Amino acid sequence: MLVAMNREEREFADRRGLRFPFDCDAEILLEGADRRVRARVTELSFRGCFLEIAGSWTEQQRMQVKILHTDESFEASAHLIYVRAGGIGLMFDEIDPRNRNVLQDWILSALDNQAK
Repeated sequence: MLVAMNREEREFADRRGLRFPFDCDAEILLEGADRRVRARVTELSFRGCFLEIAGSWTEQQRMQVKILHTDESFEASAHLIYVRAGGIGLMFDEIDPRNRNVLQDWILSALDNQAK
């Protein structure tokens, strides 16, 4: 049975993007801060990610995120779009071409793993 999403749920899904299960370390640096905070990536998409992280967070908070997976890293500016129990959802702002390629490779690999 199909269940229709209301307008708010559709807008949230559009902002969030299609995400894939992912498991790796990350670090964030809050705008205006000089301390990095460690986190765990559990979902990844072309538009953002979900981080398992403790703390007090505010929507629209800006930060730099660095994701470490295998022998590569991905870095981008991001902002917080939602807070859930156990973590936060980020949307990437600007991604340079090198980091876009890394992200694309990781997502294609996650898609392949999901298909198996």
